[in-house]
Amino acid sequence: MKQNSISINNLNWKIAGEAGYGIKASGLMFAKACARGGLQIFDYSEYPSLIRGGHNTYQVNVSEEEVFSPQSEVNLLVALNQDTIDFHKDELSNQAGVIYEQEDKKIEITSLKKNNCQLFPVPLSRLAKENGGKEIMRNSVALGASFALLNYDFKYLQSVIQDSFQKKGKEVIDLNVKIAEAGFNYVSQNFDVAKYPYQLKHLKSSPRMVLTGNEAIALGAIQAGCKFISAYPMTPATPILHYLASQQKNHNLIVKQTEDEISAITMAIGANYAGVRAMTCTSGGGFSLMVEGLGLAGMTETPLVIAEVQRPGPATGLPTWTEQADLRFLIHAAQGEFPRIIIAPGDVEESFYATQSAFNLAEKYQLPVFILSDKFLAESNKSQEFFDPKIIKIERGALLTNTQLQKMRKYRRYAFAKSGISPRSIPGQKGGIFNANSDEHDQFGYSSEDAENRARMMEKRLGKLDQVALEIPDPILYGPAKADLTLIAWGSTKGPIIEAMKLFEKNRIRVNFLHVMYVYPFPAEKVKEVIRKAKKMVLIENNATAQLGSLIREFTGIEIDRKLLKFSGRPFYPSEIYQYLTDNFKK
Repeated sequence: MKQNSISINNLNWKIAGEAGYGIKASGLMFAKACARGGLQIFDYSEYPSLIRGGHNTYQVNVSEEEVFSPQSEVNLLVALNQDTIDFHKDELSNQAGVIYEQEDKKIEITSLKKNNCQLFPVPLSRLAKENGGKEIMRNSVALGASFALLNYDFKYLQSVIQDSFQKKGKEVIDLNVKIAEAGFNYVSQNFDVAKYPYQLKHLKSSPRMVLTGNEAIALGAIQAGCKFISAYPMTPATPILHYLASQQKNHNLIVKQTEDEISAITMAIGANYAGVRAMTCTSGGGFSLMVEGLGLAGMTETPLVIAEVQRPGPATGLPTWTEQADLRFLIHAAQGEFPRIIIAPGDVEESFYATQSAFNLAEKYQLPVFILSDKFLAESNKSQEFFDPKIIKIERGALLTNTQLQKMRKYRRYAFAKSGISPRSIPGQKGGIFNANSDEHDQFGYSSEDAENRARMMEKRLGKLDQVALEIPDPILYGPAKADLTLIAWGSTKGPIIEAMKLFEKNRIRVNFLHVMYVYPFPAEKVKEVIRKAKKMVLIENNATAQLGSLIREFTGIEIDRKLLKFSGRPFYPSEIYQYLTDNFKK
């Protein structure tokens, strides 16, 4: 940014400090206040796997245009302690602002003065106490101070505070508004905010939601007619369970927190067997315990939806960080061979619609379907236009009616069919009784060790994937059809890549991007088509072994040599993608 220039509605705000001081609550309120003023947001939080303490951060990327990822440079930092300055000073942009606790004598600002930063000491704790609050409420002071510095109308923050504390009553609402306003007034009266080079101005727009990938999955499940979820809490999938629990009465849901993941998957299988749309959710470690149950769903051809929200492993790994390392695990999990579908949405909108598709595909093809997300997508909020509930209609597949069953001489639950899909009955239907057997079985479900029957049943089950491959959407190519460089990725890396493409476009570099969302069965022909037209290719993944790259090699015979892999537990930033590609593919 040039000296004395003003950046309007282009901001990366960050608050950080010790856990327990409302970092996450403050960040979400900042994001919502911006969204209520018609601005677009994407936020991202970091926190250690601790009950108490540790360094927490929350950043919000604000723009007039739709944004899909956080940015690496910070324009306004709220430092609640010295650690925040030590850990994040190198992230500060030119002329960045730093709001810090004026009365904390431990905070050392010498290093910030060398970075051409603008410093704004604010007595956060004192203002909270003087206005009837406690020190822990200094985050509310900091919110008000931030919006004053950004010259943003206080009414948007006031509206968010009122909604956030609605259940706690008017007294609590008024206190929090008063404390936030104290921070707003202090900065307005003690600093020349007009000279701060980053400003926010409200825009006229239709209302938008602010929600996470996990919340989008939960909403998609409700829209898909899910009536039962059983799960054992495991970060970062737990918010799906929490949100659906909060909606039990509104949508006639049964939500069961089980004693372990084995119970979770088998209860979900049982509910689906009974004719109810049901799901479970977990992360990689929890899914490890579910694997035997997955085989049960595969053998009995019972529909099942599993939301697997990835985090770094192995074992406990990094419970509160992100990675894309479970793809191969999901493809090959369980005993023996049977079909499954894997959908890896790339953003909040895709998470909503992919979940509805997952339920339709599970029932139509009578198999397990995974929604493969990760901590980055699952826990990051994004401003989002309201979803269209009419785009995807509920399809329950080959469910027999009572009339159809009555016309059958003998009902064969596992009848051989060219499509591999046998008509399904549910318990209680007259004439629809069958044996749901985890052993290999005949057409009625009775155990069979006959060689010919075994071969035919295997072909019947595996043959479903041929039908699935014809139905699932192709990968999407973003950007120009002809480009100097083609990027290939899957899942949540979509967001940072889309943002990086804006940088390429700004610098007149022709780049396109193939995003694979329906990962398995693998869309080999479409991927091959794009690869054959590409001049240069780079594979981008949040794992160490290029798992999508190995699938491309397996199904197309093509090896993508150039790879950008990140496996530190952190997501990609657009700037690092742009920097890597410009450094390695200079004209």
